[in-house]
Amino acid sequence: MNSIKLLTGNSHPQLAKLVADRLGIELANTMALQYSNQETSVTIGESVRDEDEKKYTKLLLVFILQSTAPGDINDGVMELLIMINACKTASARRITAVVPNYPYARQDKKDKSRAPITAKLMANMLQEAGCNHVITMDLHASQIQGFFDVPVDNLFAEPSVLKWIRSNVDVENCVIVSPDAGGAKRATAIADRLKIPFALIHKERPRPNEVGRMILVGDVQSKTAILVDDMIDTAGTLVKAAQTLSEHGASEIIAIATHGILSGNAIENLNNAKLSRVVVTNTVPVSQEKLEACSKLEIIDISSVLAEACRRTHNGESVSSLRSGSEKDP
Repeated sequence: MNSIKLLTGNSHPQLAKLVADRLGIELANTMALQYSNQETSVTIGESVRDEDEKKYTKLLLVFILQSTAPGDINDGVMELLIMINACKTASARRITAVVPNYPYARQDKKDKSRAPITAKLMANMLQEAGCNHVITMDLHASQIQGFFDVPVDNLFAEPSVLKWIRSNVDVENCVIVSPDAGGAKRATAIADRLKIPFALIHKERPRPNEVGRMILVGDVQSKTAILVDDMIDTAGTLVKAAQTLSEHGASEIIAIATHGILSGNAIENLNNAKLSRVVVTNTVPVSQEKLEACSKLEIIDISSVLAEACRRTHNGESVSSLRSGSEKDP
């Protein structure tokens, strides 16, 4: 019979606890701290070795859950790499990195001269540290999976989003809107599942985190427009998209994203935007201060999806239905 260990660092202990509770286990005893010179030190407080390697009576599978907390991304990455390597040198048989929000995912291509492909560098570092498998959610670009030589399971928040939409809005009077061409596939998948119309906003970016002109393709007149994206960072895109939808007659505008990074002036931008609600999942920690500062914010818990992926991996079952979103909504 196989056994499971779930470890976590300092980036998102709340999500790790939720996943552990759903798996019916306790979080493994680990300690991650920084020395006065800002070096990261990690201590694994219990064994991660197979109990009987000769008879293979109990194979131990190690899962390390580490997200990317805004403002501490690089520290979180180093904690993850060190924990993976510590488990590897402690004779862990199989190490799975559970990274709900893949770091540096937006740097996935060489879009200008001398630009680094940092998402590929992250993949190299995870594998070099000793990672055998990666579980993540709603990658910014699907081709990131090809940067790895180990299996990657890219899960989707779509079932949880569908459940929220059906429970909180009048679906018959809705239209799903993608704020850019890159998110069209994500938005059309949700629109098809709900059997409602789809619209697209074409945007021009003069520079990173800054949005220029926006053009709406589709009809939102007198409808509830639901903006769907993979992440909300500074919220500049959402503010201008909401303004564009309002100018075209949308009766209500709701934003839904998987990763609520909310950096910089995001909270101020959201408060001033023509949005009635902003819904994000808990792949990234959202502080209580941000929730109190922005009454529009709502959180969807996706710990059940991550826990189910861990359980299926642990039992040697297929994870494909979680990747495709073909199962019933959780």
